[in-house]
Amino acid sequence: MSKLFIPGPIDVSKETYAAMCRPMIGHRGAEFEALYASTQPGLQEIAGTTRPVFLSTSSAWGVMEASLRNLCAKKVLNLCNGAFSDKWFDVAKKLGLEADKIQAEWGETIDPEAVRQKLEEGGFDLVTLIHNETSTGVMVDLEAIAKVVKSFPDVLLVVDTVSSFSAVPTPMDALGIDVLLAGVQKALALPPGLTIFACSEAAIERAKVQPNRGYYFDFIEFAKNAEKNNTPSTPSISHIFGLQHILEEIHKEGLEARFARHRSNNQLIHEWGARHGFENFAPEGHQSVSLTCFKTPESLDLSDFMKELKSKHGFVINGGYGKIKGLTFRISNMGNETTETMQELITAMDDVLG
Repeated sequence: MSKLFIPGPIDVSKETYAAMCRPMIGHRGAEFEALYASTQPGLQEIAGTTRPVFLSTSSAWGVMEASLRNLCAKKVLNLCNGAFSDKWFDVAKKLGLEADKIQAEWGETIDPEAVRQKLEEGGFDLVTLIHNETSTGVMVDLEAIAKVVKSFPDVLLVVDTVSSFSAVPTPMDALGIDVLLAGVQKALALPPGLTIFACSEAAIERAKVQPNRGYYFDFIEFAKNAEKNNTPSTPSISHIFGLQHILEEIHKEGLEARFARHRSNNQLIHEWGARHGFENFAPEGHQSVSLTCFKTPESLDLSDFMKELKSKHGFVINGGYGKIKGLTFRISNMGNETTETMQELITAMDDVLG
């Protein structure tokens, strides 16, 4: 069986799988309410919020689209610098919303001053941002951009932390983020299928008067059910068992230690790349802490490298995404990885490179 070092889904521990295989319970009763409630302190600590953290049985895109449906009454500004942030703009247009974007080149960050200048044009009431653009390995300056958006009182900020949640600090309340969301298949190291998200009071108030929210992703329905430690619709209970286990493990390790481990593991990959002359696709100062995106040198047959790494050592890395597929390759260090497991990967990659 191969081990994944791709940007997601990532490797899931046998202990997490065991937790997910607990006997099934009903989702409209005291047992489930206790399970749901048990996830809240850990999720709130990681998110840096006192707000309830909702559990959505969906990919992150469900909540990303829902944020547009629930919160955009006038016009949305999408901050784009990679495949997934670009797609958010496309989704907004498909919903028939008024939308504009700031388009940075793939591999570049978002300039906070450009955000300020765009918002000063007026008419916007929502901004979408991907904190850690998984397709390019670029991590934007979340604090700086949030500060700019919050200087416009009627503009709400939605932040996708899919590949940064629990790998680096994402202090929702301190930064004034209105919706913070993350899929669980990346740094939380669970199988895909569950998304966590939290909404500010301002976001809930906006949603209350927004028509055409639908039902499945209605933020008001999530808020009402959260008061009873429950979900609007049938949840993936097995995922929540697994989430409970992961949160217990994070509590044992401590958040600061977890952040430090991700930084250290990430640095190991950066140092490995430097030894081989591989250039980081992301600019200095804006490089992801949970994965690394390298430019593929002309001298490297990337396809053969990846195939041999898998066939000889059982490790899987990713050969780039979207329009930079093949031009880049990505290596994840998020989730449960340790110095030892990262060194195993590095040794294997060195062996394949000869």
